[in-house]
Amino acid sequence: MRNKFLRALVFLFSFAIAGYAVVQYGLLDASKAGLVAFKLQKPDFQLTPWVYVLYIHIATGILALLIGPFQIFMKQTKKRSLLHKRLGYVYVISITISGIVGIYLSFFATGGAAAGLGFLALDVLWVATTWTAIRKIIGKNVQAHQAWMLRSYALTFAGVTLRLWLAPMAILFGDFEAGYRVVAWLCWVPNLFIIEAIIRNLASRTPQSPTLFNS
Repeated sequence: MRNKFLRALVFLFSFAIAGYAVVQYGLLDASKAGLVAFKLQKPDFQLTPWVYVLYIHIATGILALLIGPFQIFMKQTKKRSLLHKRLGYVYVISITISGIVGIYLSFFATGGAAAGLGFLALDVLWVATTWTAIRKIIGKNVQAHQAWMLRSYALTFAGVTLRLWLAPMAILFGDFEAGYRVVAWLCWVPNLFIIEAIIRNLASRTPQSPTLFNS
């Protein structure tokens, strides 16, 4: 029952936030969308090429956010193994692109160096955990592969938790930029602690199984 509830929450939030981002950045006037509108308030900021890199980061991040739950929760069978691999390739490529351009964006982060460092660490760890998972599956260590992919998706899910934390932190600090500095860290550090606890719990329950979720 608890696993089903967790699964429902992950699907709900990932699809809801992905839909919100598509509407905000894809269907609205770009100059009124989120960070773009905030950057336009600063007359000395050069919007290009930053805005194009931002859209690459958002598009690839959304793709990874939507693929992740299917990879984690989809029951593994021989028939689905090919689909799992193909979705995995798209997931890894999406994160690699999004993470690399995210490093560029971190140097222009709203909130200055404190926020930029938070996002830089997030992007580096995001790509690193994902490719560590790839190394593990190449070595045929399925359980380690799943554990590292869970860490990878916990960082992917920062796209959700960032938006959940942003309004409360902006209200708490009374200033958007001050709140954003905190959210740059708050959106992913707790995610890693939570997923690590989940990984340890799953491993302790199925110590002899080669898999975590689909055993």
